[in-house]
Amino acid sequence: MKNVIFDVGGVLLDWNPGRILEGYYADPIERAAMMKLIFHHADWLELDRGTLSESALLERIGRRAQRPVPELANLFEVIPDSLHPKQDSVALLAGLAARRVPLYCLSNMPARIFGILKDRFDFWSHFDGIVISGEIRLVKPEPEIFQHLLDRYGLAATETIFVDDLPANVEAARALGLQGVLFHNARQCELALHEFMGAGS
Repeated sequence: MKNVIFDVGGVLLDWNPGRILEGYYADPIERAAMMKLIFHHADWLELDRGTLSESALLERIGRRAQRPVPELANLFEVIPDSLHPKQDSVALLAGLAARRVPLYCLSNMPARIFGILKDRFDFWSHFDGIVISGEIRLVKPEPEIFQHLLDRYGLAATETIFVDDLPANVEAARALGLQGVLFHNARQCELALHEFMGAGS
């Protein structure tokens, strides 16, 4: 094992849509409904894929939720600001980079959000390659997106570890022959990588 692929949201950045909704909807029942209509709806994955524009998504949510589009647009504008680095995870990434471990990023993310975050944080420089779903119109857990990254950077699946906080994505990677680490926290991830790579922090 010599290559490590990291997910971003939930691994390197704190992704908490529930907290975003708390700033807009005081009623927990209403928040739960909006969570289902926005973040847990199939349309969200199409936004990540890049096949559904943000403006079209806002219109669809507005119709589903019977909420004004400007209200929803304001909610979407706070999404980039809600994504804060998980400092222990970023430290783990930096430590691996210092040991010259080949590092890659594979994230489901709209291209617009990635553009904002790329300018905002410097941990991206640790990666030898980055694949963002919204730029290539593929999403996890589809096997094609994993194969795309492996092919683009000439990686062997059997030499590569994939880290993600969602079980479906980890299982999809394992099905292609990668080793998978289901992320819970940075220390647990560090220990799992140590076991796979035979070289600890």
